[in-house]
Amino acid sequence: MEIEIRNERVVLVGLVTRETPEERTEEYLNELEFLAKTAGGETVKRFIQKLDYANPKTYVGSGKLVEIQEFVSDNDIDIIVFDDELSPSQVRNLERAFNIKVLDRTNLILDIFASRARTAHAKVQVELAQYQYLLPRLTRMWTHLERQRGGIGMRGPGETEIETDRRIIRDRIALLKKRLAHIDKQMSTQRGNRGKMVRVALVGYTNVGKSTIMNLISKSTVFAENKLFATLDTTVRKVVVKNLPFLLSDTVGFIRKLPHGLVESFKSTLDEVREADLLVHVVDISHPDHENHMEVVKETLAEIGAADIPSIMVFNKTDAYTWEPKEEGDLTPETKENLSLEELQKMLLAKENSPSLFISAKTKDNIEGFKETLYDQVNKIHRIRYPYNDYLYHVPVEEPEE
Repeated sequence: MEIEIRNERVVLVGLVTRETPEERTEEYLNELEFLAKTAGGETVKRFIQKLDYANPKTYVGSGKLVEIQEFVSDNDIDIIVFDDELSPSQVRNLERAFNIKVLDRTNLILDIFASRARTAHAKVQVELAQYQYLLPRLTRMWTHLERQRGGIGMRGPGETEIETDRRIIRDRIALLKKRLAHIDKQMSTQRGNRGKMVRVALVGYTNVGKSTIMNLISKSTVFAENKLFATLDTTVRKVVVKNLPFLLSDTVGFIRKLPHGLVESFKSTLDEVREADLLVHVVDISHPDHENHMEVVKETLAEIGAADIPSIMVFNKTDAYTWEPKEEGDLTPETKENLSLEELQKMLLAKENSPSLFISAKTKDNIEGFKETLYDQVNKIHRIRYPYNDYLYHVPVEEPEE
């Protein structure tokens, strides 16, 4: 007898506020649905409410809370996911109201990171971020913790279980920070041992095709999948384009509202970006919100101190780009949905100060053009670093026989 395993049924909740207009909230919930799908959930319904700001007790107002309660009880819902980070008291109140699992965007991202972590390094980084998220929310979650110590002689006089667990988690956080510091030191040594080769890092929003590009350029087999955060561990490969060798690294994708704890925990992974000589900023040109994704990446690069590193803009997935031409006589203003790929190319190329090009890693369209641009930029850096190694830049020409 086969047992059918169904995906957990999910309801999403978001707010339209003064800072977040309705269109932007819909985009956030589209992304939240993709996050839920990546985690193994099936989104059944979305709830959106217009408020000046989130209710400090229940995130949504009392009327919307009742509406969601009725839907949850009538439709066998397993999880409710809120698009913003919830306070510990909000989580307590909401779980009491719904009597099912309540997650926020941060918790969902942490869950995906935990399932994606493969190496010991990534696992320590994710576990640290999870415990830092968990500690202030322990009042509802202590019963789920594994007993890592306890018993006779280990508990202080009159100390409650929750106080013990807080102490356990603080000790665990301290231990993980020590482990991470040791790993960071090892990673730094490894980066130093790579010599003076030019270092290029692929950066971009999550799921824009960085790993596919890495596989094409380096002829390696980095895991690539149409899901968010398919890559957590930084992969570094030696690449030779024409006669010029350099190091190419594939890094974790960025996302809106990236939990601060993850940025801190993934410091050593992001050092690959910080210490790069050249960034390749990959953009999914087929995504309707690609311009906002570009801004998120640029803001994140600024946050980690990598904003001034020279870069190449690579607009990927041209094969998936779609547009709707306006009907003849339509006088409504042009939008990006009405632009052909050629028109969008002209517009974006006019905006960008960095070398820019359009490719499709899937169909290998313009990959040779990308390699040529990459070669030119790496060559410039190499010439500055090694001004006398002229043989690296030119194929030797045989002298004619006399």
